[in-house]
Amino acid sequence: MKKSIIKLKSVWKVYKMGEIEVAALKEISLNIIENEFVAITGSSGSGKSTMMNLVGCLDLPTKGSIFLDNKDISELSESELSRIRGKKIGFIFQQFNLIPNLTALENVMLPLEFQDTSTDVAEKKSIDLLNLVGLGDRMHHLPSQLSGGQQQRVAIARALSNNPEVILADEPTGNLDSKSGSDVLSLLEELWKNEKKTIIMVTHDLNLAQRAKRKIQLKDGQIV
Repeated sequence: MKKSIIKLKSVWKVYKMGEIEVAALKEISLNIIENEFVAITGSSGSGKSTMMNLVGCLDLPTKGSIFLDNKDISELSESELSRIRGKKIGFIFQQFNLIPNLTALENVMLPLEFQDTSTDVAEKKSIDLLNLVGLGDRMHHLPSQLSGGQQQRVAIARALSNNPEVILADEPTGNLDSKSGSDVLSLLEELWKNEKKTIIMVTHDLNLAQRAKRKIQLKDGQIV
């Protein structure tokens, strides 16, 4: 029996704009099971980004509950939540968010060093991850010396450094040409099939979404 990793129960997210309240998400219930590959799609303004922040436990709902590993995140302290999130979820963004004056290897080592991993262990693990994403020969290059697709692969290796169960990818191919984008998606598919990761991908690109096992479409803050 596969376990539930992230569960949303009757979740609302309401933003106040002066006197006006805008509901970005309305009454969303969703259960994501381990080793699923889920795509969250929808046009601009459908609530995708808000949904990603909630699924990634980066934000709390206005109403309703979010459970990460069956723990209600609203009952956790900020430091507990940050610790669990750091262990459970690896984030990949459209902007690669690499530190420009660090090499590919140093960028991947960074989260491990935040977790007080010794430098030797962090380096060995990061080299293994760069080999996994096909960049073993580029590990001493700076981001500016890498193509967009290669930078995104460094970002994926970095997201994997704490061996998270869940990879949350927000428009992971948004800044890439179609060939690099397809390569990055193939890499995510490999992580799902071979490494048994749970992949949650937020994208407006329906061609990409077709490659996921399950598609969730948002419209006006609701699941269609």
